Amino acid sequence: MFKTLTALLFALPVVLGRAIDRRASVPAQCAFLLPIVDDLMDNLFENECGDAAHGALRLTFHDAIGIDPVLGGGGADGSIVIFNETELAFEANDGLDDVIDTVGPFFLKHASVLSPGDFVFLAGSLSLATCPGAPQVKLAIGRPPPKAASPDQLVPEPFDSVEKILARMQAGGNFSPQEVIALLSSHSVAGADTVIPGFEGIPFDSTPSVFDTQIFVEVQLRGTFFTGPGGNQGEVMTGVQGTTRLESDHNFARSTPTDCIWQSFVNNQKQMQDQFAAAFFKMSLLGQNENDLIDCSAVIPPAPTFTGNAFFPPSLTHGNVEQACATAAFPNLPTLPGPPEVVPPIPQADDDDDDDS
Repeated sequence: MFKTLTALLFALPVVLGRAIDRRASVPAQCAFLLPIVDDLMDNLFENECGDAAHGALRLTFHDAIGIDPVLGGGGADGSIVIFNETELAFEANDGLDDVIDTVGPFFLKHASVLSPGDFVFLAGSLSLATCPGAPQVKLAIGRPPPKAASPDQLVPEPFDSVEKILARMQAGGNFSPQEVIALLSSHSVAGADTVIPGFEGIPFDSTPSVFDTQIFVEVQLRGTFFTGPGGNQGEVMTGVQGTTRLESDHNFARSTPTDCIWQSFVNNQKQMQDQFAAAFFKMSLLGQNENDLIDCSAVIPPAPTFTGNAFFPPSLTHGNVEQACATAAFPNLPTLPGPPEVVPPIPQADDDDDDDS
């Protein structure tokens, strides 16, 4: 069952008049999406790069990568929404029940005009528009309804080896190692809800509401402590208090096939934006024929501008970097002033519901 969502009917000034401003550039066959865009931006995401936006973005990957040339699966078809009783039981989808509870009422509200797969990728594309620094991604619609649940064991786990994850991503979507690391840019606006028992919304970097390259900086820092008790599967020590580090991210930053790719994203915002946008759109087409879809990219508003640069968190320096790339030195970055930072948890989208219940 979907939880009741209290929709907050306000919007930040930067996005007021969104549909009116963009209407002239939107193809006629996509115009029906404009009020849906406003609804999701204002009432689902509340125009914030917070937990609801993070969850919608995570949902796109867990839906789309459910495809394999041998095992089957429909890819980017919305099966995780329609067959949620099956797919949410998969270990790799732990925690997505809260995401489905949050986005579910909005899917049901617009199900008469949007297929499940189209809804998942409209919501995921719009989630990026709430996050400063995120690219304006392409959107194609017209997916047919999903026919069946995805098979299990197709979503990579944070404790899987680099080799296993790269092989899965190649089999599922013909993704190169460069594209895999580009997709992991999404961890810059994400947090862990189930990795650490009893802890929710633990960010992966110190700026979880900004789509920036800090994830590539901070995962490269020497881990010195855990947020929480530690010793959890898929988690390794982090270098910034209040954050957590996935074992898979840690290994991508230190393994020969991907370490220099990982480092190349540090303080390279344009590379991060461009390569993520391309890989994300490629992911959105898994299991689909692009020629059968309609390009509705014009309905996606741009994200707020981000003009900052990468940095070392307070008290940390280049001396805390675990250099892994053998062909290029880690970039020199400034250290923010002040005492060591403790990054707060990301407020959860269901907090208001819990308070009202």
